[in-house]
Amino acid sequence: MRPPLDLSLHLVTDTALCGGRGVVETVRRAAAGGVTCVQVRDKAADPADRLALLVAVADAVGDRVTVLVDDDVEAAATARRAGAAVHGVHVGQRDRPPLQARALLGPDAVVGLTAHLPAHLAAAAALPPGTVDYLGVGAVAATATKADAPEVLGVDGFARVAAATAYPCVAIGGLGPGLVAPLRAAGAAGVAVASAICTAPDPEGAARALREEWDR
Repeated sequence: MRPPLDLSLHLVTDTALCGGRGVVETVRRAAAGGVTCVQVRDKAADPADRLALLVAVADAVGDRVTVLVDDDVEAAATARRAGAAVHGVHVGQRDRPPLQARALLGPDAVVGLTAHLPAHLAAAAALPPGTVDYLGVGAVAATATKADAPEVLGVDGFARVAAATAYPCVAIGGLGPGLVAPLRAAGAAGVAVASAICTAPDPEGAARALREEWDR
């Protein structure tokens, strides 16, 4: 059964930024600090290694957090068939279409979709109900973790996007302390971070600080 979807603090993993501590240990500590959703992202890994990492992350946190994989719908489907606690996928505009992701993963999976342009929002609105669970919207601030990040929106730009769609919107891109509260006030259903946790000496403490800012 799918757990309640809490997008409030979303960690996007980066294998290089996690360094010697590794992705799995970083995720384990971040979950202890209050992360509610983890998106496993490693575009440089081959499919077998990405699947192994996804399953290892899911095994580390179980159903305490929602576990997604970036782009790789097949990895999500394979992990779910094997019984891993993988809940779904996040797809971008150039990845497998969300209708195909939903068809492959089933009605109880989580499907997130990157969207920030009016055309993206219109296409998402035209999807059958239940196809997509949330939108990832950004980049809100400058980010070095995504080479093809779109033009920076800022908090006001994010607010305009969130107001233009009925989907829950998760802010992403260059986020850290000080931006969480303004984005929640701007209508965010959650914030997604990478560097702010992956590079932190204390991922649990970094996650807890972001969690506390969100809760305040």
